Amino acid sequence: MQDKLTDMKSINKYLFLFFVLTILPLAGKAQKDIKKSCISTVLFQATYAYQFPGLDTKVLFGNNSSVGGSVIYKTDKNWLWSFNGNFIFGDNINISRTELMGNILTSSGEIVTGDGIYGSFALFERGAHFQAKVGKVFSILSPNPNCGFFVNGGLGYLFNRIRCEFGSYASPPANLSGDYLYGYDRMRGGFAYSGEIGYMYMSNSRLLNFSISLEFVQAHTKPLREWDFNLMMKDTNSYVDRYWGIRFSIYIPTYKRMPAEYYYY
Repeated sequence: MQDKLTDMKSINKYLFLFFVLTILPLAGKAQKDIKKSCISTVLFQATYAYQFPGLDTKVLFGNNSSVGGSVIYKTDKNWLWSFNGNFIFGDNINISRTELMGNILTSSGEIVTGDGIYGSFALFERGAHFQAKVGKVFSILSPNPNCGFFVNGGLGYLFNRIRCEFGSYASPPANLSGDYLYGYDRMRGGFAYSGEIGYMYMSNSRLLNFSISLEFVQAHTKPLREWDFNLMMKDTNSYVDRYWGIRFSIYIPTYKRMPAEYYYY
């Protein structure tokens, strides 16, 4: 299973490299006046979303956050072509500790550490979402033809899991050390698609560029671990992970500024 994740990371790395090498030569070329015309440019995006789980996701997780970045090529027809990656994280876990690892807890719900004492541990949500996206900007209620309301759609890969962390004063028990921990993290992943609608603002001065949007993400996932120690078997179920979110992004454009106009008398 680790080999599968390694292969997926390698594929995403090469796709990202291909995308950057393809569009970077388009960045920085001479442009028309952004105030008057649609321009083509490369945009670097930093983004944050607050997300709400749905369907099978909310069985394990509560509300979470997502941070990431994108490389976007905006055409002079206001089409958006992009590749982005997002890190999913949160500390709201809905599943009980007994359901997750009841076979190694004491009758009172405590866990005995590797030092032979009762220890505390915390559970977190972790995951990632990689996708290629295409969208369109409609220059409505905008200061120039390059921004306005937009729609986006994406295809990619999403995975999530539960992370267990122990206090620094005690070592974890043997059955939660090393690779054994993977038998309890409920890691699953699969094909994902997304939709987004929002408003994108690009200032005439190039100083203020941002967007705010509503986002929908759905992934058809399967367990990525070979064994679930609490079930004492491999989980063969399929899941539908869904996230609704409010996303805020800022952009760094790469187009050249128009030369200042001078008048001679």
